[in-house]
Amino acid sequence: MSHSHLTISARKQGEYQSDDGASAPKQPRLKFGKSAEDTDKKGANRRLKDVEICVPIVYGTIAFYLGRKASESQSHKWTVYVRGATNEDLGVVIKRVVFQLHPSFNNPTRVVESPPFELSECGWGEFEIAISLFFHSDVCDKQVDLYHHLKLYPEDESGPQSTKKPVVMESYNEIVFPDPSENFLARVQNHPAVIVPRLPAGFNLPDPVPIENLHEKEKGDTKDHPHSQWFMNFSEADELLKLAAARQQVQAHIIKLRRQLSMMDGLPQLSKLPTGYEFT
Repeated sequence: MSHSHLTISARKQGEYQSDDGASAPKQPRLKFGKSAEDTDKKGANRRLKDVEICVPIVYGTIAFYLGRKASESQSHKWTVYVRGATNEDLGVVIKRVVFQLHPSFNNPTRVVESPPFELSECGWGEFEIAISLFFHSDVCDKQVDLYHHLKLYPEDESGPQSTKKPVVMESYNEIVFPDPSENFLARVQNHPAVIVPRLPAGFNLPDPVPIENLHEKEKGDTKDHPHSQWFMNFSEADELLKLAAARQQVQAHIIKLRRQLSMMDGLPQLSKLPTGYEFT
């Protein structure tokens, strides 16, 4: 995956639309520049050189058509959100999320202080939503600005819009934190929403300092979210791509071996596998 600095906004090709909760390809990482802080500091704030912590996230919208009885100005109900790529609780890393809606909405700047990081509204028009992520103090003092296009209408407009199948538009990204503080790594090293490297044998982290007002008692994951059946499955898509590539390599290797055997036996070369050897 290519690396890009986190001061840029998310790229449009990171978006993927689905009407049926299908799988989607992964996209490039968003990476912070290395901290200018002294990496030799003592204590839990000391930074670990050449270590990266990765947080896979998905952000997007899901929109339901409310039917013919709905008013023209309230034709759709939609939700914008930031979630873990595998629906784990992002509250261990993200402190709050700010959603900037179209100025025609009342109070267009919406602040969500705890997971799940989402908000729902009704309307009729499509527009770009600015999403700003703010992190806990031991994670990073910079924010991440993302941009997402609210999509209400499906690409295929050949028939009447369904009230049961929503229009889903999601983007995948991995936020990468290089040279993390020891306390950050100690807090998240066993958390399922975060990808951390293996540490050298015998390396001891300090006891993590808990984050104030972290909503540990509240359920912040989105595994049982009412819209979870429509979420894209990015992790599965990645595994399927890997399996497809492995199958191709195996198939090519078998063809090569059969050609070699055919040449050794003086038989015509086989360009195709017999039916029993084909991989599906």
